[in-house]
Amino acid sequence: MSIGTSSRYAERLFQAQQNLSPIPPITSEGAEITMETAYAIQLHNVERRLAAGDRVVGHKIGLTSKPMQAMLGVDEPDFGHLFASMQYQSGDTVDYPLIQPRVEPELAFLLQDDLIGPNVSVQDVLRATRYVLPAIEIIDSRIADWRIQLADTIADNASLGCFVLGDAVRAPEEVNLTTIGGVLRVNGAIVQTGAGGAVMGHPAAAVAWLANKLSSLGTELKAGEVILSGAISAAVTVQPGDRVSLSFGPLGKVDLMMKA
Repeated sequence: MSIGTSSRYAERLFQAQQNLSPIPPITSEGAEITMETAYAIQLHNVERRLAAGDRVVGHKIGLTSKPMQAMLGVDEPDFGHLFASMQYQSGDTVDYPLIQPRVEPELAFLLQDDLIGPNVSVQDVLRATRYVLPAIEIIDSRIADWRIQLADTIADNASLGCFVLGDAVRAPEEVNLTTIGGVLRVNGAIVQTGAGGAVMGHPAAAVAWLANKLSSLGTELKAGEVILSGAISAAVTVQPGDRVSLSFGPLGKVDLMMKA
């Protein structure tokens, strides 16, 4: 697939976001789109955001669970880019322009050191992490009705909408990141529960995967970046005006309200 073709797909995804009008899956048009091409499409729109003055503040990791990988026929996660314009803090009303949002409970890692692959391990990630904190990722899709294949979600910045970070932070050695549990509520009702170990056995394993994946692409994770390590449970659809909360026990909580 040519650079011109990938840029046209990127333009379609960009316009879908601008107009809040989803498009058919890009994989439905007959041309085979490889993972490499899908990431190239993603990077077109990353560069477009940067040129407009936005700033990359980290990365998200998706497809970290075996069921999700099986559903899309893959054996590894994917990733997208977090931008400053997407970041909210606990207690905020989320007014980001969204099309068909769903919420996911996650653990976020704030790096104090660069993570340079290859061969980054879980222990390397923990040493490079200043804080771990609860986070809610609000995923979204520019693809109509979430009819996504792997290439669709990668091209669409790993189906990222925006994200909300908790206010409390803990050093990674202060908690057991595999057994710590999260409870997600929407309008006060429990809708999902999960534990850190649902993310590749250890959420730091997902961060290690990302560091090594980026190394193969000629880049690296930087100190100061926020890494969303992947969902500990299934995603839940939310509506305007919904109140969402995530409690992660000793790690604290995240509260948000979707703009009505």
